[in-house]
Amino acid sequence: MAHTSNTTISSCLLIIVQLFFMLPAKTNAKIPAIIVFGDSSVDSGNNNHIETVARSNFMPYGRDFAGGRPTGRFSNGRITTDFISEAAGLKQIVPAYLDPAYNMSDFAVGVCFASAGTGYDNATADVLGVIPLWKQVEYYKEYQKKLRAYLGDTKANEVISEALYATSLGTNDFLENYYTMPQRRSQYTIDQFQIYLVGIAKNFITNLYNLGARKISLGGLPPMGCMPLERTRNMGNGNECMESYNLVAVNFNEKLNGLVMELNKELPEIQVVLSNPYEPMLQMIKKPSSYGFEVASIACCATGLFEMGYACDRYNLFTCKDANKYIFWDAFHPTERTDRIIADHVVKTALSKFLA
Repeated sequence: MAHTSNTTISSCLLIIVQLFFMLPAKTNAKIPAIIVFGDSSVDSGNNNHIETVARSNFMPYGRDFAGGRPTGRFSNGRITTDFISEAAGLKQIVPAYLDPAYNMSDFAVGVCFASAGTGYDNATADVLGVIPLWKQVEYYKEYQKKLRAYLGDTKANEVISEALYATSLGTNDFLENYYTMPQRRSQYTIDQFQIYLVGIAKNFITNLYNLGARKISLGGLPPMGCMPLERTRNMGNGNECMESYNLVAVNFNEKLNGLVMELNKELPEIQVVLSNPYEPMLQMIKKPSSYGFEVASIACCATGLFEMGYACDRYNLFTCKDANKYIFWDAFHPTERTDRIIADHVVKTALSKFLA
């Protein structure tokens, strides 16, 4: 009897937590909605609902999320787009489109189509069997139809044109695809591959524009050579950051910046910005104590050594006691606190024109 009572109480608490998170953060929203495309840096749980190994729907993920539960975010808590949504005066989380716990009343103000493990290149999505970028766009088209049915054409068109479209991907194209699989390396030099990806990014943004999007944040690459996963591979250099990978990130971000300028000239009324996490992230890694961090080189959910896997190990629940002291949560992804700092940075810089 006691067990049944406890289960009922737990279920009620979970429902209360979900309702709390779906309350608006403020009433003076700067944009009507946030619409998210990308990879694990912004996936809020879509991969929970597809057949793939690239999931984080198990502990210790989500341990610092309200309710202490894994949501499918590759974090101990919330991620950058959740914080951007809150800063915009919308809700405190951006729900995953494939999550049946949410419906159009939730998605009308925030929706995430992102899929962990994906990239610009379809071949990147194939590595772990996740949702390719073109499929995310197909889901968005489906969402538009549902939005029009829910709000009516006039209101829906207003949301579509005034919403902030946040994209974050590209890291997997290099780390999972180009440097791991032979196909693209046999076809392209690293610079040619970057140009190839920028071409896909241009087509993607142009597609969104043709579907009505006008305010678009194109996400830059972080210093991917400093991820614990990559430092592990740099044993010959004392597990320092892989500077060659960081240089690729810098070069690719420069190409994306060129694309942003090109699109703003070519497409009438579009406003594209580059939300670049590279410098703030690198400063945190170089001077962790200046930001209140203690550990920059290894992940919170590691076992004290450099983490070798893509994600935390569900069978080894050893994690650090306080994730706020760590820049990285797992071998690939930042902690909630790091993501909050990155979100604050882009809100005050690249996104200020949309959210001021």
